[in-house]
Amino acid sequence: MRYICLVHADPARLDALTPAEHADLDRRSLAYDRELAEKGQYVLAEAIQEPGTAVLVRNRQGAISNTDGPYMETKEFMAGFILIEARDLNEAVRLAAGIPMAEMGTIEVRPVYIIPTPPELC
Repeated sequence: MRYICLVHADPARLDALTPAEHADLDRRSLAYDRELAEKGQYVLAEAIQEPGTAVLVRNRQGAISNTDGPYMETKEFMAGFILIEARDLNEAVRLAAGIPMAEMGTIEVRPVYIIPTPPELC
């Protein structure tokens, strides 16, 4: 089963990292991705830019609106995600705990919703 691990970070903690600490965090994150890949549990991972770069799009009954982000003021923001394969939620949580950003942020683990494919689309 697939699980998405949403990586939330506190910008103040990230900004406080020295260049060497930031490089070490990046190195350890990429190493963990490789470790998961070697076990067949890695699907995809991406870091994303800060909330100030976001554009929020809404379509309400054909009326489209967009707003510059962030959507709300929070202490942490979504910094990226890792999509993994795991037997169950317990294994997904164990794998999420190994994500280096869990040491300074929060990892939100959610099962991926599987939409059944209609036969006509197969």
